[in-house]
Amino acid sequence: MIQAVMVMSTQGKPRLLKFYSYQPPEKHQDLVRGVFQLLSARPDNVSNFVKVDAIFGPGTKLVYKHLATLYFVFVFDSSENELAVLDLVQVFVETLDRCFKNVCELDIVFNFNKLHTILDEMILGGQVIETSSEQIMRSVEEIARLEKQSNTTSLIPKSISERFSR
Repeated sequence: MIQAVMVMSTQGKPRLLKFYSYQPPEKHQDLVRGVFQLLSARPDNVSNFVKVDAIFGPGTKLVYKHLATLYFVFVFDSSENELAVLDLVQVFVETLDRCFKNVCELDIVFNFNKLHTILDEMILGGQVIETSSEQIMRSVEEIARLEKQSNTTSLIPKSISERFSR
């Protein structure tokens, strides 16, 4: 099961935190700090798989990808395959790239709703439900279309609104 997804800057600022197993809100900052200290101390030429028993509890592992100024981090338990989760991180990054045309930290800061939508299309309750970037993009585009459509729908019939607009 996926326990958490984090996107954080190379300065340690969390840009996305999503926990699928309960963590008290006051503990979130400690978890982010612990993960950041662990990742920032690692050289670039080592494995992207890390055991994080001391931070998240026994049997938990972390897979991360460091791209530009961001760390994409997925925390999971022993029921998940490490390589499958690394592939999931890659799908997440590819989908963000497709959505934002070469994603950067500002895209994540200013479009956090879309980021959450993409993640929700991939993972539900800690279980991976979709791994196809194309399918995820279709779903996100459909959601955006429906949101746009619902924003333009008027509850007042045109004949009444035209009468009062004179």
